[in-house]
Amino acid sequence: MSDTPTMTPIPGELPDTEKQMFNIAATEGPLAALDGAPPPAPKWFEDALAIKPESNFIEVGGAKIHYLRWGDRARPGLLLVHGNAAHAHWWDFIAPFLARDYNVAAMDLSGMGDSEWRPGGYAMEMFAREEIAVCEDAGMFKLDEPPVIVAHSFGGFVTMLTGGLYGDLLAGVVIVDSPVNPPDRPGGPPKREIKPHHVYPTLGMAMARFRLMPPQTSENLYIVDWVARHSLKEVDGGFTWKFDPAIWQRFSIGDTAERLKATRCRIAVFRGEHSVLLPPQIGEYMFNLLGRAAPMVEIPQAQHHIMLDQPLALVAALRALLADWEHSTATRKVV
Repeated sequence: MSDTPTMTPIPGELPDTEKQMFNIAATEGPLAALDGAPPPAPKWFEDALAIKPESNFIEVGGAKIHYLRWGDRARPGLLLVHGNAAHAHWWDFIAPFLARDYNVAAMDLSGMGDSEWRPGGYAMEMFAREEIAVCEDAGMFKLDEPPVIVAHSFGGFVTMLTGGLYGDLLAGVVIVDSPVNPPDRPGGPPKREIKPHHVYPTLGMAMARFRLMPPQTSENLYIVDWVARHSLKEVDGGFTWKFDPAIWQRFSIGDTAERLKATRCRIAVFRGEHSVLLPPQIGEYMFNLLGRAAPMVEIPQAQHHIMLDQPLALVAALRALLADWEHSTATRKVV
């Protein structure tokens, strides 16, 4: 297995047929033909990136945690959380659309993005602490209205736990294409050899190795290019990936079904119409776990990486959901 980053839910939630996806030989990714040159982007994307966020660091459990922030701190809080081996910049072109009405932050979980690695290992409870610490540092607990957390893929599993441990501090959580599998769809961690990242002599060579996992096509190469560039750091001899390659050693995600049911605040689940990880039957299973009383939102024409495939549809769906939550009363009974 190469050291190419794998932007997927946490290993342990993948059925056997999907685990095989991790064992394909290293190949060039969708950006290889560009040779490091950015592809043309539409005006809406460039306008969104022109709205520059603050960049902040806080210390949580002995590690510096990085986050970006947009908008007015006097508005209700909205925390955006990335997936496995990803980073806060996956939200750069989403957050500005939400910052008109919210104090928006996007964080790097420890071991990923620009946050520090944890040599002693990683734990879901610590990731949950990081989420709450970012909300606090961004001023999201200073208002009468508590914040909402929106989290993609692996970040969604973290946020299920956050909703269980700290749900009384939150207005709600939105889980974006994070599959909770039934017993007849067992999974297990893919077998990976843990080794240091390769160092590529040029940025173009590194970006050519950037691939999405599970494998999927992407028409929006300008977005893939953006997240790939921010997945890399310059080191002696060239460029390498930011995330900690040892992050999954001795790591357990726990019982996701129980954590989903134990969420002590409002919850909604978004899924991509063509997601291989969260197909309709898995969505139905999660809907039943939630007592059939939580929004289940399908984003049309999206695969697993919804913000890459259908970013504006995701923005519209989030705006609609959050507006409804501000003016309605929860019907799902929470513990």
